[in-house]
Amino acid sequence: MFRTAAGSRTPHAPQGGIHPDRQRWLTASTLTGVLLVSTVTAGAAAAATTDDAEAPAATVTARPDASPERGLPFGRGGFDSHRGSYDTGTGSLDVTEATDEQEDGVVIIETVNGYSSSASAGTGIVLTEDGLVLTNNHVIAGSTEVKVTVPTTGETYDATVVGSDATSDIAVLELGEAAGLTVADLDDDGDPNVGDAVTGVGNAYGQGELVAAEGTVTALDQTITTAGSYGVPGETLESLIEIDADIVSGDSGGPLLDEEGEVVGVNTAASERGRIPAHHAGTTDITAYAVPIDDAMEIVDTILDGAETDTVTIGYPAFLGVQLTSSGNGSIVAGVIAGTPAADAGLRAGDTITAVDGTTVTTGEEMRQALDAYQPGDAVTITWTDAAGQTHTATVALAQGPAA
Repeated sequence: MFRTAAGSRTPHAPQGGIHPDRQRWLTASTLTGVLLVSTVTAGAAAAATTDDAEAPAATVTARPDASPERGLPFGRGGFDSHRGSYDTGTGSLDVTEATDEQEDGVVIIETVNGYSSSASAGTGIVLTEDGLVLTNNHVIAGSTEVKVTVPTTGETYDATVVGSDATSDIAVLELGEAAGLTVADLDDDGDPNVGDAVTGVGNAYGQGELVAAEGTVTALDQTITTAGSYGVPGETLESLIEIDADIVSGDSGGPLLDEEGEVVGVNTAASERGRIPAHHAGTTDITAYAVPIDDAMEIVDTILDGAETDTVTIGYPAFLGVQLTSSGNGSIVAGVIAGTPAADAGLRAGDTITAVDGTTVTTGEEMRQALDAYQPGDAVTITWTDAAGQTHTATVALAQGPAA
């Protein structure tokens, strides 16, 4: 996620479409085909703590355009190769075009959620010549379609989600019919040291071009808690590398390179201080965070083993297609997504789901837990009560849902 520091200004949502924070919530909550509806406002606070005694804890606030990129946040301008900076409308970011060497093994990711018509963009790291790609889970969470472009060749591939781990914010993609891709050079010397020069490479602001942001490692073993919103709790990410660099929305999932050009981390989060109002000139002060590459590859290995765990999801989850309110008692349907099993069953807003395959559910969380046991294509019997008090039962085949 991209964050702003406490006391800074929170940029306004882009005009038109869903507010980015809300859009992320709508997609990221579809873990089992259930969307939670809440009245919690955007911009909820989150705490970033550190395991390093010399580094004080900080309080940060989720920036609405939490990476991946979801539109045109806060008057964003475009990349100007002559100036070598982004004009965000809030100050220039110190970035340059990525060199050919920095682009090797780096890809641009674009995702779509066909149910909500939302789109996002991020970055990925090529692991194998035949198309395994490492990225952040939040880049692909909620997606029904993923396309990956290799900037060095211009080739675009359809991609599927092999697996993901939201608690580590790591995901693995597989590109269809890919061959001969340039593989990123992963560091095998352990974490970098404080003071080391590093460079973050990514699809900053979703512009479709790779840029490089130089910086310095400022701390190791950092812990941050991402901001929750709309009833969805944030995640606590641990053992992160802290960097003083202009890592921004859209860079998520891209490589953090050392001076030898080897990948030492996966760019994942940032906090922003001293934000300047859109109508003023000025610069930003960004502290970024990356998942160490060794930690990321441990998750990759678990995903490639193909066995689900308490935190790892393999492939895509089963999907019913209802929105449930998180207020009140019972699994109350706030909305039904067209073209889903829920719509086919005849569920409507205002209905209360009472059982899944005979197992009583009284809350939205119980509903999600019940559906966790099923795979796409599985038949499941849903029991519900309509607004008039009539009880209904229908058996449906669960669809393949958006990525977890």
